[in-house]
Amino acid sequence: MKITGIRLGTLSVPLRVPFKTALRTVERVEDVIVAVLTDTGAVGYGEAPPTGVITGDTTGAIVGAIRDHIGKSIIGRDVDELEEVLQTIQRCIVKNTSAKAAVDMAVWDLYGQLYRIPVYKLMGGARKQIVTDITISVNDPEEMARDAVNALSRGYGCLKVKVGANPALDVARLTAIREVAGPEIKIRIDANQAWKPKEAVKLLNQMQEKGLDLEFVEQPVAAHDLEGLRYVTERSYVSVLADESVFSPEDAVRIMERRAADFINIKLMKCGGLYNALKIASAAEIYGVECMIGCMLEAKISVNAAVAIACAKNIITKVDLDGPVLCSEDPIQGGAVFREKDITVSDLPGLGIQGIDPAYIRWMS
Repeated sequence: MKITGIRLGTLSVPLRVPFKTALRTVERVEDVIVAVLTDTGAVGYGEAPPTGVITGDTTGAIVGAIRDHIGKSIIGRDVDELEEVLQTIQRCIVKNTSAKAAVDMAVWDLYGQLYRIPVYKLMGGARKQIVTDITISVNDPEEMARDAVNALSRGYGCLKVKVGANPALDVARLTAIREVAGPEIKIRIDANQAWKPKEAVKLLNQMQEKGLDLEFVEQPVAAHDLEGLRYVTERSYVSVLADESVFSPEDAVRIMERRAADFINIKLMKCGGLYNALKIASAAEIYGVECMIGCMLEAKISVNAAVAIACAKNIITKVDLDGPVLCSEDPIQGGAVFREKDITVSDLPGLGIQGIDPAYIRWMS
């Protein structure tokens, strides 16, 4: 099975409600879609969201990286040479992790199709089902409480709450959510780098002293500030998850060596795809550090690839793959089945994607 071409398109899907964090507000998923073509007629699908505020990757940058560098480097290569092809994707251009991730997952998709086996089984096959949290966007406390009630009515047992846009309001926001959620619901928070280290410790300890019972905090300080991250980890009553600080296996190892965080968040768009995600998971197994699998604001194709590794590896104990359920519609045929919090991986060969509703995608010439 030889790679003969790359087709690119843009996918547009509206969200149920606007997605708000300390860094941005988004109303639609607007992602780049990759179709890797072969001489057998098999097609591998990938996806990349332009999350410039986190990864630095814009739509134009993703398209340019794939069209001018990544695609040219793998056309003519045999899918059966998986290791060589995946290494070529990583080495042909620096950074551009989202573009790399999109092509990487498409190649894994083709490799699974070639040998008629689901990708999650190729990578470990630990389980077939996982349970995700759902994100509560930053708003005033009353609106966030209403959003929490809505999520609970849909069956979610774990809420990921965005905070940090206004630290003075964060305690009130979480208090309102805990009041409507009750003591049994898990609440984890994501500050998206919003706080200074000492401020983070003060806020987090105040939250716990008020009985908010937080599971963990995601990226409380700036991504580059590993000493600040360790400061919070050592002094906070709340466990710490490293997210934006982890863009590579090397980043993950540095954090684990320094004990700068309690958990590591793996995101395909930050690490460049499944190839490097597996390296992070293997390092975490050695250090005994549990991982979460997360996503950007993505539609089903790329989240489906994240589901595959989540179902493959036991070291991944926490799941934040709510991108598809935040969308008002699902234009992707095949792949994992998302029933609100419950996600079941596809047993079809590769990643199981069968096609895309043409009403939602615009293919480039």
